[in-house]
Amino acid sequence: MGDNQRGALYRPIVPNQHSRVTYAELFFDLVFVFAVTQISHTLLGRFTPLGALQTTLLFLAVWWVWVYTSWITNWLNPELTPVRVLLFLLMLGGLVLSTSIPKAFESRGLWFAVAYAVMQVGRTVFLLISTPPNRTLARMNALRILVWLSISAIFWIAGGIAEGHSRLVLWAVALAIEYISPAVRFWIPKYGASSVGDWVVEGGHMAERCAGFIIIALGESIVVTGSTFADLPWTIETVSAFASAFIGALAMWWIYFHKGAEAGSELISRSSEPGRLARLAYTYLHMPIVAGIILSAVADELVLTHPADHSDVKTVLSAIGGPLLFLIGTILFKHTIRGWLQLSHGAGIVALGILAWFAAGLTPLMLSLLTSAIMIVVAAWESISLKSGAGETQPEETQSEATNA
Repeated sequence: MGDNQRGALYRPIVPNQHSRVTYAELFFDLVFVFAVTQISHTLLGRFTPLGALQTTLLFLAVWWVWVYTSWITNWLNPELTPVRVLLFLLMLGGLVLSTSIPKAFESRGLWFAVAYAVMQVGRTVFLLISTPPNRTLARMNALRILVWLSISAIFWIAGGIAEGHSRLVLWAVALAIEYISPAVRFWIPKYGASSVGDWVVEGGHMAERCAGFIIIALGESIVVTGSTFADLPWTIETVSAFASAFIGALAMWWIYFHKGAEAGSELISRSSEPGRLARLAYTYLHMPIVAGIILSAVADELVLTHPADHSDVKTVLSAIGGPLLFLIGTILFKHTIRGWLQLSHGAGIVALGILAWFAAGLTPLMLSLLTSAIMIVVAAWESISLKSGAGETQPEETQSEATNA
């Protein structure tokens, strides 16, 4: 492949216009609808301290492989055949990864590890090969990423071969390597660290990609709610639980999309350092948002199947923890793009903390209704405050601080 051919694989940069998300990227995302479903079902089936730890690790891996692919397709053009073929091969790897999730800590650990390592390393090798030599900074960035992912791949494969707690420890080390690497800007001996300025991203596209994953997670929660409700007798309790689950999902959509998603897209599009903002606001801070939606989906299923029973530990943890994680993620995300903490979100976090003290004495249905009510209040409060102009604009220096976060 010649230099001109390799350079042609990069997205064309159009000033003041962000690249749209392509159909190939949306097609690729379908695999992760399945992955999110597998994660929520796995957590539901093994809601123990060890099971929760294992599922959290699997979620972090799924998020990381998806977000790294989003970075690559932000640089490369998925409308071109070589990049499309890469996405289709990654889809195949993603299917193997997803189908391995329920037994990743049992009989299919090596399958999970190999699929993950091949996706991470193989995709980065493609990026390196696709980058012409005259793009020195981009090539060095790809090389640094490849070194870090190759080291973590060793621990992934070793963990897949190991058994029991050794697998958990080795995979935790692999994840730690990968999550630390962007924070230290992929430092490697001799070549040092990359500059955040080297991470040239098309901000609007990155914001739209991450918003798409939020839709994936919310869609999965609706699928879980609908499929569970369809198999249950339609009593007052189950219908109320179904309505509460739907309203809770709607409130989450409103909190994230009504103002936050658009504001984030606008800020990163005009930022002088979009790579820095993409790393913090979209690579890291979207994790608790997505995790909160998945955990809420688990709570919805528990409430639907036992609406009038005693609220056990897993019901309380999922019903409170889901919205809590979501609000923590969104308040930090919006702080990054606005430069100030959203009062409505802080109040919601406090209210959920207070509710947790009394949750054990409530039925699952009542607990669900109260958490949904809190989320509605947060959504309405933010909408009214922004509409009235409170916090709708911020001083220029505050915007600068948000950009440099």
